[in-house]
Amino acid sequence: MTTTDTGIQAGEQRMLIDGELQLTDGGTLFDVEHPGSGQVVGQATDATVADMARAVGAAWRASENANWARDIEFRFHCLMQLHDALDRNKERLRRVLVTEVGCPISVTGAQIEEPIAEVKHWAEHGRNFEYLVDTGIHQTHLGPARRKLSYEPVGVVGAITPWNVPFYLNVAETVPALMAGNTVVLKPAQLTPWSGTELGRIVAEETDIPAGVFNVVSSNANEVGAALSADPRVDMITFTGSTATGRAILAAGAATVKKTLLELGGKSAHIVLDDAHFGSALPLAAMMACVMSGQSCILPSRILLPRSRYDEGVAVLKAAMENFPVGDPWTPGIMQGPQISAAQRQKVLGLIASGIESGARLVTGGGVPENLPNGYYTQPTLLADVDPDCQVAQEEIFGPVLTVTPYDNDDEAVAIANNSIYGLSGEVSGTDVDRAFAIAQRMRTGNVTINGKSHFGIASPFGGTKQSGLGYRNGTHGYAEYLAIKTIGLPE
Repeated sequence: MTTTDTGIQAGEQRMLIDGELQLTDGGTLFDVEHPGSGQVVGQATDATVADMARAVGAAWRASENANWARDIEFRFHCLMQLHDALDRNKERLRRVLVTEVGCPISVTGAQIEEPIAEVKHWAEHGRNFEYLVDTGIHQTHLGPARRKLSYEPVGVVGAITPWNVPFYLNVAETVPALMAGNTVVLKPAQLTPWSGTELGRIVAEETDIPAGVFNVVSSNANEVGAALSADPRVDMITFTGSTATGRAILAAGAATVKKTLLELGGKSAHIVLDDAHFGSALPLAAMMACVMSGQSCILPSRILLPRSRYDEGVAVLKAAMENFPVGDPWTPGIMQGPQISAAQRQKVLGLIASGIESGARLVTGGGVPENLPNGYYTQPTLLADVDPDCQVAQEEIFGPVLTVTPYDNDDEAVAIANNSIYGLSGEVSGTDVDRAFAIAQRMRTGNVTINGKSHFGIASPFGGTKQSGLGYRNGTHGYAEYLAIKTIGLPE
């Protein structure tokens, strides 16, 4: 580990396979950039398909041993060790996060403290989970039978995580799987490998988790993640990322009919009703668009305004976006940092240009901040008069961009909101909560927020409809995703 005078901190180069922190054969590394400067700040090991096969083999052997799967108290002990170790390492983890993601240090709490707390939550949840349920006596053609449901580990879980909130999702996709008795191979995103390799280092050095139970394979090669998805020894894949990659993972696992848990893209709509309090609802909408540089799958990026108050709403959004603090993520008080990479910024700018070409009106932003020539920054951008069928209204942008479209009545607003291949999240704002709730029920999406009261939390299931995913994270539903149900019939 090295730390520069600017606070930038390099992360763990080595991956974790079968209990050993190691480089790939030959020691090949790939570069990691700091998005705030565009400069290379360190390296991570560039694993091969053979390395991935070794990691899967280690996880498979640990799963076949079954000691981990049988001993709930030992799993609880190990995950509480992990919780405490992560808490001890949280400042190092925070600086690694800012370095490789560009997340402003002022808003890292949700990406550091919250996932650390979730480790303890899942340890306690798993310890108290009812793994054997007696459903009583059932009448059958052969006489009465008692039936019991046995919740058992799936086996080997492959976790493939994205770059936008890497430490949080590395925890969210692996810790409940581990507590449920599975073994895990984690493939962190290519742009943010350290949030995964640091987790592997902490597991290896500061917990009693046995060799092979938890593995981390970092690589800059797409085929390494594909090998994890296709390996017949992997019983389940959990993935968060783009819908396009999700389709590829489904195809790779089809040959072995692999269980797949997917949290994919979103293009969520925020229906602002004519009785809404614009002064509170719209500045919050602007903040949500900018605080993670727009790099959030649940971002309600399509703002639908009633035509009767359209100009008023656009003016409130414009003022909020023009006054949002954008800059160096190491500076306290900054709320929006850079895009993750030059390629991602170019994608965002290209979609903004596409929107303008299709007839949208550029209200503010649309380019690169003049005071931030280095790094991958994008101005908070507001596009008004957006055709709901155009590319910028249909494609996930993953940047600090809001589109605004007018509507004339509630039915039209719902129709526009549902006009998408995605169905991950949504929002409704209005003074009449019963009316807002009725509209929320008509939105074809897995989650809806009303008047800023977030649907998202560790105790509530989170998942998408349509092409936004399969299955659930969080809550009892999310924990059960990592378990197989066996129905056992026995004499009464």
